[in-house]
Amino acid sequence: MIQAPASKSYLQRALAIALLAKGKTVLHNVSWCDDTMAVKNLIAGLGAKITEENRELIIQSEGIKITESLFSAEESGLALRMFAPIFALSGEKIQLSAKGTLKSRPIGFLGESLVQLGVSVTTDNGFPPLTISKKLNAGEITIDGSVSSQLLTGLLIALPLVDGNSIITVRNLKSIPYIDMTMNIIRHFGVEISHTNYQQFFIKGNQTYHPEEYTIEGDWSGAAFLLVAGALTGGVAVKNLSGNSLQADKKILDALKMAGAKIRLQDNIVEVRRKKLQAFTFDATHCPDLFPPLATLAANCEGTTTIKGVSRLKHKESNRGEVLKTELSKAGISVEINDDLMKITGGKISGCTIDSQHDHRIAMMAGVLNLVSENEIIIKNKETVNKSYPEFFVDLNKIETELP
Repeated sequence: MIQAPASKSYLQRALAIALLAKGKTVLHNVSWCDDTMAVKNLIAGLGAKITEENRELIIQSEGIKITESLFSAEESGLALRMFAPIFALSGEKIQLSAKGTLKSRPIGFLGESLVQLGVSVTTDNGFPPLTISKKLNAGEITIDGSVSSQLLTGLLIALPLVDGNSIITVRNLKSIPYIDMTMNIIRHFGVEISHTNYQQFFIKGNQTYHPEEYTIEGDWSGAAFLLVAGALTGGVAVKNLSGNSLQADKKILDALKMAGAKIRLQDNIVEVRRKKLQAFTFDATHCPDLFPPLATLAANCEGTTTIKGVSRLKHKESNRGEVLKTELSKAGISVEINDDLMKITGGKISGCTIDSQHDHRIAMMAGVLNLVSENEIIIKNKETVNKSYPEFFVDLNKIETELP
């Protein structure tokens, strides 16, 4: 039995809100990766006092306390985008830098958006670092949700604390499940936000986050690779996965069912057993992080699988659509990309060297492919999995020896 790690998406949001909830917040079922450590360090730098024991985190906060001006989001895109409006609550001048592949991911839209609420944001020609100054004000703002929902998450967390009511109009919002997650955790800590069809969000000002206890559920994003591995090799059981989760990547179950795998979900344990796998059609527009495990599954299905949502992949840790095509071809798998569609024809997996391109999900894909490859697949920069799932290869190796 493998335990899924804590959801980094939920933990990062919970840490940010714990900073803003004056008093004692307790988070249960905590485990760490590079991205969540980045947010932990941010809130510590903003005055939160943090203690940890046996997967339980106690956060004492008096709200944002600015004692320095230089911060780093490390390689976490969510930390960078979510904290831009949160930092702006202070009105202080702050620089937020990035590392690794995040330095080459465009953020010009942050300044274009936040200026509507009185915030000044400067960047390095549209890339990190960004310098934030002037205080976040209530008001009306229009943002583009087609590239990322992470700025919207930051605005939804920050704006309830300002004086006055706000309206956010969002054009072409993608990754809607991630906004559901944000709204859910905001509500748990005592703040209310309403919306109309995810197109307009109505936020009352002068609200207060209440310190609470909160349990971080298991991560469907990392577990998706384990579940696909079980479908390919014989079987796997993964615990700590909520069947009622709002996480977008829970949709991996739909893909596995369409491919023909046998699935059992009970008491937060998901079991997957291997059966003959057939090609499937899947829309990953709102769950783009599923592309690598979906591609791994498709490579081992009979026939040609079609996955929609390639346009969501350009500004990930890599240009993930092109990297999937290039690296899967090394393993003998044909991948075609036509506009927003990716077509993958299943076949025998050949031994090769796959370059993760410093993309954690490409490294995970290669690890699963190696389980079913005729010869060894060597993974370059496999340590990049530390970004989201440091124990991934340890857990993956259990699948061969601990079948349910």
